[in-house]
Amino acid sequence: MNGADILVKMLIGYGVETVFGVPGDTNVPFYEALQDHEDEIIHVMARDERSAGFMADAYGRFTDKPGVVECPSGAGAMYSLPPIAESNASSVPVILLTIDIPLPGEGRGVLTELDCAKLFEPVTKMSIQVKATEKLPEIIRRAFRVACSGKPGAVHLQIPEDILLKSVDPATVSLHVEDECKTFPAFATRPAPGLVEGLIDALDKAERPLIVSGGGVIRACAGSDILAVAERLNIPVCTTMTGQGTMPDDHRLSIGVIGDNGFHPHANRSMEESDFVLFVGSRMGSVVTIGWTFPKVTLNKRVAQIDINPEIMANNYENVTSIVGDAKLVLQDLLAAVPEGFDTASHEPWIAHLNDLRGRFWRGAQSLLTNDSVPLRPERAVRCFNEALEASGAPALIYSDAGTPTPHMTRFLKINDPATRFAIPRAFGGLGSALPATVGAWRADPTKRPIGLFGDGSFGMTVGELETLVRLQVPAILILFNNGHFGWIKGLHRLKGHNQCFGVDFTPPRGQAIAEAFDLKSWTAKTADQFDAALAEAFAHTRAPCFIDVHVESIAERVPPVYSWLTKKGEDPLDLDAKDVAFL
Repeated sequence: MNGADILVKMLIGYGVETVFGVPGDTNVPFYEALQDHEDEIIHVMARDERSAGFMADAYGRFTDKPGVVECPSGAGAMYSLPPIAESNASSVPVILLTIDIPLPGEGRGVLTELDCAKLFEPVTKMSIQVKATEKLPEIIRRAFRVACSGKPGAVHLQIPEDILLKSVDPATVSLHVEDECKTFPAFATRPAPGLVEGLIDALDKAERPLIVSGGGVIRACAGSDILAVAERLNIPVCTTMTGQGTMPDDHRLSIGVIGDNGFHPHANRSMEESDFVLFVGSRMGSVVTIGWTFPKVTLNKRVAQIDINPEIMANNYENVTSIVGDAKLVLQDLLAAVPEGFDTASHEPWIAHLNDLRGRFWRGAQSLLTNDSVPLRPERAVRCFNEALEASGAPALIYSDAGTPTPHMTRFLKINDPATRFAIPRAFGGLGSALPATVGAWRADPTKRPIGLFGDGSFGMTVGELETLVRLQVPAILILFNNGHFGWIKGLHRLKGHNQCFGVDFTPPRGQAIAEAFDLKSWTAKTADQFDAALAEAFAHTRAPCFIDVHVESIAERVPPVYSWLTKKGEDPLDLDAKDVAFL
């Protein structure tokens, strides 16, 4: 049994069903071992290492298991860094295997030599080089333990090719696995005694309590627990961008998205007006707090925090209560500790007030959502998507790029099916993730429709993965928002008063023609009616990938729903009445 056999058998033992990757000189032994176990583990070949990483990232986001990605030495490892950094900072468990040059070649000028262990140290929970074949099982166990326990994240293993080629006596190695670390959160922790009771007392005393559900709730699969706590205590809930979808959008206690990008003005007002806020699974970073300028009345001494990571506790505000633990377990303990007779009726005026604000916002938004101007406005495009998603009657796994789709999707997308998930990679905001992510989403759960949303800037970075989707017959719906420039950056130029924007415009892609060249069923939509028709056909096209090239107005034409941008334009971001705000 050689090292490659050990590696593959350990991965199978940990329940790994899919490995995403790109072939290269050094990983041939790994591929030979994978080929011997094709009935137990599938290798998905991507066309670029960065894409393979985003596939693994999506897999980790949409399951309770870590995504696994592999690449060869040198450039392959360097291309893998962006998605691994994103996964780690977004608390997504991913394990990267870089199959490297043989150990004897270190320091001797071998082609593609690179200190990969050091390269990935800043962007992973653990990055180490394997130096003995006999150590492989131990290190694989540690990799899964580290990726899945505590705050989930990315792990990198640098495995020299000769380690995979060396044969060892099976009697000298143990291939046992830790069942607790096959999924995350591994070794989930409960809160210290007495803390949830103190939190309930603080919530009981508050006149205007509010819960903020962050991305950590998604990682802990605790959306149903947030809902149960909110209903039992009769407390309204807002979400961060990465927590969107933890509450049904049509629920009376679901207020909306807070923060800077794609915020709901009534949700931000709820933060301003609340006298006690409970953050669950949120580090209260710069987007949520708009650079720690929001709310205007500081959160000091009126905030509690539940998080699995003690390092972020009270990092930005003076917490009344800090509870370290897995969000799901803490919420379950909180629910169990609610005493009989807990006063829920006193919160009704507060809830009615917020719903009045929410209703006013959505009534005002109808003028934007029903506007049939050409080029198609982003708000109208989201309405088309909402209606098609609801009409389909089926759950979906929606992955959006961090650029053009973000502000309007976050504000106007409505998710009411608890089985539907929505993800945006917000840690570093890199482009080019959504298209390959649909492959990872499909491998995560083939019973749900993978949907990728991206602008034309992102499309140009990963267009080659259309071949991957066709080769694998991934039934993804790919939606290109096409306007011929890096819209977010162009808008930022104009926000600073530069109408003659520099270095942001490019030739709009002929999206339908490109997709058809890869044999995808495709449509072009320039009006709301055309987009509605294309979406209806796309949702009915369930056996293969399909592509919609929708021509939309750029977010560089009108200021998008970004709190800090509206403030710079002298507008009131909390104004509930919809109106257009020009950049110049």
